[in-house]
Amino acid sequence: MLNAAYLRDCLESVLAGGFEKFYNFFMRARTYSTDTSDAEWRIVEPLIPAPKPGGRPAHIDRRDIVDAIFYVKRGGMSWRLLPADFPHWKTVYDYFRQWKHTGLYEQINDALRVQVREALGRNAVPSAGIVDSRSVKTSQKGGSEAMTEARKSTDENII
Repeated sequence: MLNAAYLRDCLESVLAGGFEKFYNFFMRARTYSTDTSDAEWRIVEPLIPAPKPGGRPAHIDRRDIVDAIFYVKRGGMSWRLLPADFPHWKTVYDYFRQWKHTGLYEQINDALRVQVREALGRNAVPSAGIVDSRSVKTSQKGGSEAMTEARKSTDENII
């Protein structure tokens, strides 16, 4: 049950310009293991594009969208099975597609890799890569030399 005194305080603070307290009261609880922690969100938030100017103002928190994308991708489930406490599945999917087509995920990965490497005292960009036979597959038979030659037909097989 809602605490009436707290709700009244929230409404009064909204009228006085304190929207933050009101928003925090109705914000989605962080209950899933795939939800971003506050520390993770402080790192990722600057990399997420701000809402575009003009049109209707964005009313869905970007963090909720990111958490919903993590929930679907980590769980390997259908977008339509997104729990009701996340934004609508279609909205989340539209953001996912838009960010995928603009290359946002690669940019986030690159930025996070640079931060981790610099935190470890390494160069921001790796100077070498390692490729071994376990990570590069050609084919099951080992390439074109291992292919079995086609048999030539004989007169016996002609009907």
